[in-house]
Amino acid sequence: MLLLALSSPQISYGQQVPDDEPTEQLLQPPLLRDARRPRQQPPEADRETSPAEAGLWQREQPQGFSGASGIRPRDSSGGLHFVPVEDRWRLGYPDWDRTLESFGGGHARLIDEPFAENLADDYPFVRGSKLDPYHQNVLKGDYPLIGQDIFLTITAATEVILEGRDVPTPTTPFESTVRPDQEPFFGDPDQFFYRQDFILAFDLFKGNAAFKQPDWRVKIDMIYNLNYLDVDELAIVSPDVREGTTRFRDDFALEEWFIESKLADTSPHYDTLSVRAGSQFFVSDFRGFIFADINRSVRLFGTNQAARDQYNIIWFDQTEKTTNSELNSFDDRGQNTFIFNYYRQDFIWPGYDANISFHYNHDKASMQFDDNGFLVRPDPTGVFAPHEIDSYYFGIAGNGHIHRLNVSHALYWVTGHDELNPLAGQPVDIDAWMAAIEFSVDRDWMRFRASYFYASGDDDINDDEAGGFDAIFDNPNFAGGEFSYWQRQAIGLFGVNLVNRESLVPNLRTSKTQGQTNFVNPGLHLLNVGVDADITPRLKLIANINCLWFEKTGVLETFVFTEEVRDYIGTDLSLGMEYRPLHNNNMILVAGVSGLIPGAGFKDLYSRYDPNLPPGQPGETDRLFAIFAEMIVEY
Repeated sequence: MLLLALSSPQISYGQQVPDDEPTEQLLQPPLLRDARRPRQQPPEADRETSPAEAGLWQREQPQGFSGASGIRPRDSSGGLHFVPVEDRWRLGYPDWDRTLESFGGGHARLIDEPFAENLADDYPFVRGSKLDPYHQNVLKGDYPLIGQDIFLTITAATEVILEGRDVPTPTTPFESTVRPDQEPFFGDPDQFFYRQDFILAFDLFKGNAAFKQPDWRVKIDMIYNLNYLDVDELAIVSPDVREGTTRFRDDFALEEWFIESKLADTSPHYDTLSVRAGSQFFVSDFRGFIFADINRSVRLFGTNQAARDQYNIIWFDQTEKTTNSELNSFDDRGQNTFIFNYYRQDFIWPGYDANISFHYNHDKASMQFDDNGFLVRPDPTGVFAPHEIDSYYFGIAGNGHIHRLNVSHALYWVTGHDELNPLAGQPVDIDAWMAAIEFSVDRDWMRFRASYFYASGDDDINDDEAGGFDAIFDNPNFAGGEFSYWQRQAIGLFGVNLVNRESLVPNLRTSKTQGQTNFVNPGLHLLNVGVDADITPRLKLIANINCLWFEKTGVLETFVFTEEVRDYIGTDLSLGMEYRPLHNNNMILVAGVSGLIPGAGFKDLYSRYDPNLPPGQPGETDRLFAIFAEMIVEY
């Protein structure tokens, strides 16, 4: 009857008061019976009367910090042998030491067997506090805040990034320069960057996320950002050379905020249909090749076939990003994005998942100067007149393992129309491709990887076809990800970026966050080999070698007014580290060092103004290095 009561939420739960010598304990082996024996009591003269001896029941407390119950308890006048506990989440546990006394520690010795000296103290039922995030806590959603099924999770975190880097840096186009008589077009490449985010998030939901989709949910994520940039050339932190070579900014953003409601249970297998409205995070495929952002949107999502299938229909009405922190503002961006995707788990092979998707991006004609005073829309190249872009992406992707071989791949085709491309100087029709594939094999504590990335390039800047691939808002975890020099650094080139930060595509676009997509670009071939090594449960190393080529160079030759730009970009070497000192995600240390050994094509774009200058002088582009350290602390 007791087991039946515990399995039925309609029946109140109770705690049995043990007799002095329960019959079931007499049937246990001596060691187990001794382990369950009550703690030795102090001498009678020093011992206070226990609540049980006084005719009262001392309520046993749950583990961790459970907070106050939101359920009114029933009358407990039925006697000492059965006390109702209405709140099933806050069932108490007795104080129990199941090993031995730690001499001098004040704990009772419970086991008198000869081998007991080799055992350590073991207290399975831990009492917590409000500030203890490592045990159960009502503030992190382990106990309901209201009733039996309304939970609150509060998260406080800080993320710090320190980064030193060499990137090709032009000298000012004006007469003012940092060093008198400075002549090279590309000056000192050294830069230092600091960023810190202070995050406070509240997540209130009804349900039980471990078993089913919440009935409703409200989330608010606030971020206060500090950022600092120190460069060695003028007109980098601002087009006004009087602003010097350093810049400090701070921003506050309500980054993620939304409400969510479950519309229906669509099957007896916990399949659901839900809607979420507000600013929310969304990645449209396995690796973030096309879209990965937090922005204002309405999302309809659900599952099918016992959660084997998952689908999303989402419409974004993007807000403008702040320039230096890249957080959301409340200003309208003039851009709308519609995304549909469908996932199928265990497609053909167990452990292999497939995805089909469709993206539509409508970027309205607009003119925008960023927070530092630079023109970011339209691109300040060619005709740079406001123009509208409509692009349609059709894609398939897969991720998982086929027997021992791990596979991740994606293929996208984009079509559409740009009413006035700045580089082409005319309306263009979009027709471009992207493909990526990665194979890896696990060998004990190491994973060996090989991958290839392709983005088509435009073969003729003067025709009305745009064949260069560009993504909407990508953040790919591919070929080294954040540790790769090519992917981590924004490399500027005459008012735009050859490649943008946290992107793979050389799209000649002012900014990934504020600029418009540009499908007249040189494209890319990337060949990668790498290894991931779990050195210890705390420490992981990630090493990569990338070789990069432009797919087409005609666009670049016209853009920089040169007769020839060769296709080899260079070799990207990187080594990264992830360290979790506490064996969890409450503290993560990430660090990396990377370098680009420029190839012939890169040198054609960033050659020194005077080739007779000795090596090591400003403008040198033979070696470009970057190093960063990041710390994430979460409570």
